[in-house]
Amino acid sequence: MKQDSRMAGNSVNLPHATRRRSTLAFKFLIPFVLVLSVSVIAVTQYFQSISYFLRPLWDTPPKPFSRIPHYYAPNMSMDQLCQLHGWGILSSPRRVFDAVLFSNELDILDIRYHELFPYVDRFVILEANATFTGIPKSLTFFENLNRFAFASSKIVYDMLPIGDLDPDSRRMPFLVEAGHRRALNNLLKRSGIAVGDVLIMADADEIPSPETVQLLKWCDGIPPIMHLELKNYMYSFEFHVDQNSWRTTAHVFTERTKYQHSRQTDLMLADAGWHCSFCFREIKEFAFKMKAYSHADRVKHDIFLNPDRIQRVICNGDNIFDMLPEEYTFSDLFKKMGPIPRSASAVHLPSYLIRNADSYRFLLPGGCLRPG
Repeated sequence: MKQDSRMAGNSVNLPHATRRRSTLAFKFLIPFVLVLSVSVIAVTQYFQSISYFLRPLWDTPPKPFSRIPHYYAPNMSMDQLCQLHGWGILSSPRRVFDAVLFSNELDILDIRYHELFPYVDRFVILEANATFTGIPKSLTFFENLNRFAFASSKIVYDMLPIGDLDPDSRRMPFLVEAGHRRALNNLLKRSGIAVGDVLIMADADEIPSPETVQLLKWCDGIPPIMHLELKNYMYSFEFHVDQNSWRTTAHVFTERTKYQHSRQTDLMLADAGWHCSFCFREIKEFAFKMKAYSHADRVKHDIFLNPDRIQRVICNGDNIFDMLPEEYTFSDLFKKMGPIPRSASAVHLPSYLIRNADSYRFLLPGGCLRPG
């Protein structure tokens, strides 16, 4: 009987113990589910930042460029300068063609054309009536032709009509951009470029220096393709980011030359000009580019386009997309975290910019305030 009673007691207590274990398991499950949910939400919302921070772990840096030293001093002959680079001198200069895709960088293009006008034989420029992301846009260059009348004899211009794109287009912006570059190849053919001419391929805000163009024009034995290392600026020439703008290229033209904006060789001429990104006069131009160019997916929230925020970012030297630096080592990543250091120097900048400083004060140190 006692054994039966113990067995009976155990049979009565067993469901209670099971319920207790189930309750304890449920109590532990709730915080686990909460932590998991919060983690999933955080990773989803901040995936880009996490990815950029961990980039040194998952990405391999590209092969380093072989940098060609760049020599220049005032009042030296081109013969001397070419010899310093290990090149000969031509009996007559090559023709130089400067080819760009244009969106709305009107002021930078004005500086570019004035700076390079004495040295470039043809300015080839293509603009479309819609952005890479499908937003309709005005033909800014065409509507301001009078501003470039000084260079009209050298300008080869065309407009690319795009009728089937809109902001909800499913086409990838980079594919649309590739279509623009193919159209520019066709325009180059109509520009009169010939084998042996030099072709500079760049975005409008990537400006080779006159000293660089002179080397391309006069020196015999230059590489058939080389990248141009440009000083990299953001918002104005007050915020010098680094020396790592490399996409601009100079080609000795052949029948196989195609317009590209990617790595094409391991050779790069050092200190060859300036790249001033997001260097606009008005706040609305910043907002337009943020929505218009190939990286428009970086605009994660509407607040990014708020004029007060954009003005604050410009004056602080912060990242306009609130992103971490795109670097391949933790050392470089940590060095570039935070605002871009200010520079008080306006030396070794485009000479046209300095001669017309009153008109371009917004691009010089202390000129960060922009009209809204």
